Amino acid sequence: MASASAQPAALSAEQAKVVLAEVIQAFSAPENAVRMDEARDNACNDMGVLKFARLVKSYEAQDPEIASLSGKLKALFLPPMTLPPHGPAPGGSVAAS
Repeated sequence: MASASAQPAALSAEQAKVVLAEVIQAFSAPENAVRMDEARDNACNDMGVLKFARLVKSYEAQDPEIASLSGKLKALFLPPMTLPPHGPAPGGSVAAS
């Protein structure tokens, strides 16, 4: 049995998979495009989303399917980003300013 200081998970890993799949399906539906824009605008104010994201994050390392679904959900909310090139600048030194 878990110690008294540890909080039990609100969702099991299987329940998290189901919820993630349903959320992705709903967010991907064309009829929800306007609502998705509104949700993106309001997402920073929703603590429930943060709690759910934290719970899902805890399951990502344990279950590759949850990690995959979580990645798909993040891709819906976060725009693709290009990474800057790595390594030293041509010439091998950093320019002084």
